[in-house]
Amino acid sequence: MNMLISRWLAAAAGAASLALLAAGCGSSSPSTAAAPATTSAPAYAASSSPGASAAAALLKTEHTALGTVLANDKGYTLYWFAKDTATTSACTGSCTTYWPPVIGTPQAAPGVTLSGKLGTITRTDGATQATYDGHPLYTYAGDKAPGQASGNNLNLNGGVWHAVTIGAAPAATASASSTGYGY
Repeated sequence: MNMLISRWLAAAAGAASLALLAAGCGSSSPSTAAAPATTSAPAYAASSSPGASAAAALLKTEHTALGTVLANDKGYTLYWFAKDTATTSACTGSCTTYWPPVIGTPQAAPGVTLSGKLGTITRTDGATQATYDGHPLYTYAGDKAPGQASGNNLNLNGGVWHAVTIGAAPAATASASSTGYGY
């Protein structure tokens, strides 16, 4: 009985924490999905030191239900945020808890050929963030294993997030190319 009560209390505490975090994200538009209660990705703050900015961000491709996507060296899907510009990330503060920026100068992994242009921006804290075709790159804390793309088309933190697809866009996300952001 005590174990059942403990599990119920833990679930209630997790839901309360999620509600507080969601309220602090500053989104004025309704979300289409809840933010994850826990994160498995490394904390952004731990990798944003000036020394980390000079490191390489190794990029590869991964096959997902969306098709082929750009991924980090561990195989986690990379995303772009509709509110970003080619020179500025709109994901700061608590947003980076759920959408950790890809820090470092991007390089394609050996044997990987990318048709898009790799680059960087400087974040407001001075860290170097990797970009692909002018879009700052992020991972999503809700992806728990390589090859997942659960952050695709989520409306969180005041805008929509999209997986960086490589090659032909799937029919469900083809409309993104009409905004100039298709890959």
